Amino acid sequence: MIDDIFLSRYPSIDLHGEIGDIAKVRVKDFIEENIILGNDTIIVIHGIGEGIVKNSVYEMLKVNRDVISYNTDVFNRGCTIVKLRLK
Repeated sequence: MIDDIFLSRYPSIDLHGEIGDIAKVRVKDFIEENIILGNDTIIVIHGIGEGIVKNSVYEMLKVNRDVISYNTDVFNRGCTIVKLRLK
């Protein structure tokens, strides 16, 4: 859940309870869906934990050509803001 009123207006995906490889697939599909919908910013909620899901997702974001940039939210280390390249 996103408490930040500025981030809550963006589409988000919650990966709590997922394992690394499944999280990658879910985020990749979520990116594709949001490009089709014309959303240039999405929020990935990966949680803090041991960083396994976050690291796995970051591996995928780093090589995904549809991703312009991604940053951990300054106020919530458990989510990442992703900027997408619209086609």
